[in-house]
Amino acid sequence: MLNQPTYYLNNWQNLKLIAFTLILYLFCHSISAQEKLVEEIKIEINEIKKGEKAYNEKNSYIALLNDLGSALRFVNSDSLLIVSKEAHLLSKETDNKEEESRALMNIGDYYSDKGGHKEAVDFYNQALVLAKTLNNTELIISIGNNLASEHMYTGNYALALKGYLENLELAEKEGDQTMESILNENIANLYASQKDFEHAIYFFEKVKNINKKIGDNITSAQTLSNLAYTYSEMRNFKDAHISIDKSIDIFKKNKIWEWLAHAYMVKGRIYLLQKKYSLALYWYGESDLLHKDFQDERGVIDIYNGMAEAHFALKNDSLALDLALKSYDISKKIKSMEGIMDGSRTLYKIYKNNNDYVTALKYHEIYKTISDSLSRDENRNSLNILKTEIAYKNQKEELIEENKKALAKQKFYIYLSLAAILILAIVAIIIFWAEKTQKRLIQELKKQKDNLEQRKLDLQASNETKDKLFSIIAHDLRGPIGALENVLRMFKSGDMNIEEFNSFLPKLKTDVNNISFTLNNLLNWGRSQMKASITIPSNILLFNIVQGNIDLLNELANTKMITVENLVPDNIYIRADKNQLNIVLRNLLSNAIKFTPNKGCITIGATEKNDHIEVFIKDTGQGIPPNIQEKILQENSNFTTYGTNNEKGTGLGLALCKEMLANNGGTLWIQSEVNKGSIFYFTVPNGKIQSKKSA
Repeated sequence: MLNQPTYYLNNWQNLKLIAFTLILYLFCHSISAQEKLVEEIKIEINEIKKGEKAYNEKNSYIALLNDLGSALRFVNSDSLLIVSKEAHLLSKETDNKEEESRALMNIGDYYSDKGGHKEAVDFYNQALVLAKTLNNTELIISIGNNLASEHMYTGNYALALKGYLENLELAEKEGDQTMESILNENIANLYASQKDFEHAIYFFEKVKNINKKIGDNITSAQTLSNLAYTYSEMRNFKDAHISIDKSIDIFKKNKIWEWLAHAYMVKGRIYLLQKKYSLALYWYGESDLLHKDFQDERGVIDIYNGMAEAHFALKNDSLALDLALKSYDISKKIKSMEGIMDGSRTLYKIYKNNNDYVTALKYHEIYKTISDSLSRDENRNSLNILKTEIAYKNQKEELIEENKKALAKQKFYIYLSLAAILILAIVAIIIFWAEKTQKRLIQELKKQKDNLEQRKLDLQASNETKDKLFSIIAHDLRGPIGALENVLRMFKSGDMNIEEFNSFLPKLKTDVNNISFTLNNLLNWGRSQMKASITIPSNILLFNIVQGNIDLLNELANTKMITVENLVPDNIYIRADKNQLNIVLRNLLSNAIKFTPNKGCITIGATEKNDHIEVFIKDTGQGIPPNIQEKILQENSNFTTYGTNNEKGTGLGLALCKEMLANNGGTLWIQSEVNKGSIFYFTVPNGKIQSKKSA
């Protein structure tokens, strides 16, 4: 044990570069509360170096390294990584799992700030595993919050919300009000990013109440700063200015420079939305000046993009373009989904204004892709489910409160009756009435709870159907129609000549064909969902209906030089609804063409069984992996992939085929091998062969 102080003095050499960098930085800069923390840790390390202070346990030294790493996050990120790796190595040597977990979390923070989302998630998960083995709830919540925020940065709001809620439950159980405040605020920001301001304000109000209990004005100022941003997006500029000015005063008074820089950015945003562009540029500039003292690339994205929007509004296109590109490049570097979306939208407006339609269209497509990704179905569904739970909780609390009031009133009458011994009969009646009322209230509460649960399930089912419809309309119809509209508008206004217009015609024709096919599937699927589709079976000659669908899709097959053969015997009759069978054949043949490469071959045939006909559609396409086969055959599945020429589907085709075949007493299954092709089989009832009339 006596040799351990010498151990730390030797290991001091590993920190020479960090200490030198830190001393230089602190000599030239002032970084708020972090400066004070880093300075205190530096003094303690210097005391160890000079022998004025000796540590008899490695764990104290490792904890000091982790504290230093955390303090260096926005001061010197490279030193953060070096210090945290040293702490991680020493903690593994001493089997100190708590400090090892903290070191892994610090390394995750480094990669998060650098845009290494995959690495950040990996290190956070490693840290979380260690924290859970120790059952260290405080550390679990802290790491879990960072991990959920990382999912938010990548646009996976559903996973982020799940993480925030799980850790919020832990924080409430442990009475950790600081983390309760942080997690509720993160959930509020999630709703604000989806423009659901009603629920964002709901969670901000919860945060404000928690902050009052904590009594920390700096934490309250941070909340006010974020709340001001949300107010500005709601165009509630009065409350936005009041909130941001309060937060700025607190940050200035306490020298919290990094948060003051954020508050200045929010104030710039408020003025930008008010179209007071010169004032917006002033506050964005103040924020940018403060940010030059930090290593926080995520924090400057909104500054540069906001300045670009202000300069664009003031017709300073050159400055606007430089700043927008700067914001966009930083966003791409650290893989900030929202930053890429905002930057591409600004660049689209600038290039369009400068008549550079090709570049403008490129950035518009990037914006649409990211925007659709951030508002995808699972994100909206997760947030909608939480809304339902909030509404249910509020109604439940109201009912409980009413119950409490009723019970309080009953107790009052009971106590009053007990005081009057001479009127025992009245007391008995009151008690009986009270018990009866209580039972009725409990029954009503249970009944309303059951109703709410049923309403929740109905709402989920309704949302799933609605979201599926809107998703298809938004992704598969709006895009091609929008492209057609843009081309026609540009041609009509003279921005596009006849040669350029003609070059777009093949793509436009393909888009229109896809729209027609998608609309047809959408209409049939919608009818089936509304139970408006009626099955009317009749005897059908299978060869003719197969050949009719081959002829219908012949042009599509010819574009890929695909041969389609009809090997169905000309004497097989089936018993089915003709329109519904057409839908099945058309979708299966269309899929076969989509996933068959150029110059491939598709064969359609049929064999007679006892009481049914087995039809097959065989292709020489790319095949389907076993795990994908399971997905596309699952109940209510609308799984879709891209074809060999990047053809896009809606995911409704196979679902529609399964429903139509089920209506006609048939089934669907697949045989497929990757790179060798697929065979789709289905059955339909055997029809009666129509006998010819004699002359």
